[in-house]
Amino acid sequence: MSFEIVVVSNTPLTPLKDLDEVAALFLSQIGYIPKGYDPKTKARNLNESVPHSLFVNCFLRRMDKGWTVEQLAAKLHTTKPTIYRHINKLKSLDLLDEVDVPQKGGEPKKGYRIRYGNIAKAWNFVESNVEIAMENYRKTVEHLQNLSENEEAGK
Repeated sequence: MSFEIVVVSNTPLTPLKDLDEVAALFLSQIGYIPKGYDPKTKARNLNESVPHSLFVNCFLRRMDKGWTVEQLAAKLHTTKPTIYRHINKLKSLDLLDEVDVPQKGGEPKKGYRIRYGNIAKAWNFVESNVEIAMENYRKTVEHLQNLSENEEAGK
């Protein structure tokens, strides 16, 4: 799976004290929730939407817990394909771990949680991926510069 994040110039959201408000702005900034997102559900606002509720209510407020797709779909009153779509977005950011979730009287099932059960530690993976991507862009730009100079010199 490819790493994908939106990087925008921003001001730290540290003056804000409400978890839902900070999360909504942050998730929009990084491209997890598109700007102008319109939930196609009964949600009356962004905070009630599936992507916001999944990230904030399930993953942030319960970083210690692993969730199966079935558990998430039931808790958020949505379908498994919807959960998978949002899980895949979070996985593409490298924020989630796959974990075994114990089942009553059966084998554990695959589940998900914030990497290391700690959003700050999980974010280190995002930053590393951004650094690698930027280094690769830099190499491409330098290559473009060299190709341009060599073409000019050949004329």
